[in-house]
Amino acid sequence: MSVQAVARSGRAIQVLQVSAELFPWVKTGGLADVTGSLPGALSNFGVELRPVLPGFPAFTRAVTESRALMAIKTPWGDDLQIKCVRFASNAFGWAYLIVAPHLYERGGSPYETADRQAFGDNHRRFAALSWGAKALAYGLDPTWEVSLVHAHDWHAGLTALYLKFHHAPHLKSTPCLFTIHNLAYQGLFASKHLHELAIPEACWHLDGVEFYGQISMLKAGIAYADQISTVSPRYASEIQQAAQGLGLHGFLSLHSARLSGILNGIDTQIWDPAHDPMIAKRYSLISLNDKNENVLALTSILGLDNVPRGPRCAVISRLTEQKGLGLIVQAAPTMIQDGAQLVVLGNGEPAIERQFEALQAKYPGKVSFRADFDERLAHQMIAGSDLILVPSRFEPCGLTQLYGMRYGCLPLVHLVGGLADTVRPWRLSNETVLTKTVNPANGFGFSEHCIESFVTCWQEMMACWTLKPVWEKLQSRGMSLALGWDVAAENYAALYDRMLFRDAHSP
Repeated sequence: MSVQAVARSGRAIQVLQVSAELFPWVKTGGLADVTGSLPGALSNFGVELRPVLPGFPAFTRAVTESRALMAIKTPWGDDLQIKCVRFASNAFGWAYLIVAPHLYERGGSPYETADRQAFGDNHRRFAALSWGAKALAYGLDPTWEVSLVHAHDWHAGLTALYLKFHHAPHLKSTPCLFTIHNLAYQGLFASKHLHELAIPEACWHLDGVEFYGQISMLKAGIAYADQISTVSPRYASEIQQAAQGLGLHGFLSLHSARLSGILNGIDTQIWDPAHDPMIAKRYSLISLNDKNENVLALTSILGLDNVPRGPRCAVISRLTEQKGLGLIVQAAPTMIQDGAQLVVLGNGEPAIERQFEALQAKYPGKVSFRADFDERLAHQMIAGSDLILVPSRFEPCGLTQLYGMRYGCLPLVHLVGGLADTVRPWRLSNETVLTKTVNPANGFGFSEHCIESFVTCWQEMMACWTLKPVWEKLQSRGMSLALGWDVAAENYAALYDRMLFRDAHSP
């Protein structure tokens, strides 16, 4: 859809984006990258998108300008001060911040204590985010009329419910799009909080918020949003099946007419090897040899052996069961024997951290593990590696494989979800016809999530590694792909348009 198409719909589209994370200030995964990129990308399609965010310290510290709106109180007694703010170094103008120090100003992550225990009042903290969003949607800021609300993940799941059931009778319900970034995180809370959170008794049933005797904030978003999206077409299909649906597959299938998949993009200004200030040597497709200087820089930073015989393999990930990293742990002896090096950056489940610590101890100079997340190091790792490994059991979209392709760091992935939507696997048997295929290969992939399938894929990748002209051809394809947000933003703008102006699209 073009800018002109939005204009023909009759009015400007002003979207309130509800999320707990926003890059670059609060990030635990891909959600922040998406919510941080959408405002700028959608502005090219006639959409003004303003985020509304919980008042985490990282957000409040970044504010450079603010004006207070009316203070409100939630039905359960929390006082909320809503502010219209601008942030330092942002590219999208105004945002809204829900200031409630007793809810949001604390240590740890946005969701957990420093020792990784979920905050006991998370039900109130994120219900407050949704309640504040509802107030904004119905006119709390008289200078900006909300056309539509776009809520992200379980943290914002109650927004759709509050929009439907808590508005003045004379007001028309504001439409809501609910995007599922990861079905595994469902926002489950005890049923005793039902009335506390102003959830009507009429919503407590199998087709509402109830999920095996608990309140599911994610299910609330699915049940009461006008449209539902996921972050890749394949994932939208997968979550309607038992294997990936995590108990919600039947419910999602029932609502499939409202469900669609829009593939994520990446911020190609931040992730651009030709202009990246975080890497040792900038390079592009026409100066790909300069990537070697990043290999040397990463070798020095991590204390690796200087001349590996095989590819340097990067893992940049949350260390959770979802990410399928056990396959890498199992395959590590084979990989090292083949001359590869392994560099791992991420933190998460202690048991997985211990496995990578053990590998580092067993293979000094060949395995490096940093139990942390360091944005600068992540950029340098991708720039200084040959291969990025993403063996996820399931993956709604995945961004690291896109970052890898952009930097000539080929992806090796489990062909599931958004990984299958973005990676076209190379096969030695197909090499003679690669130039004739409609969608030529840009990486490596395996279909079954087991060690045998992973090792077979690894062996095929190693065969390609010995064919340097072929390897470089795959790098060139990946670096040449249009991986930015233009296509995704156009699809979101078209979806907003359909939600708001259904009559205009009727036959």
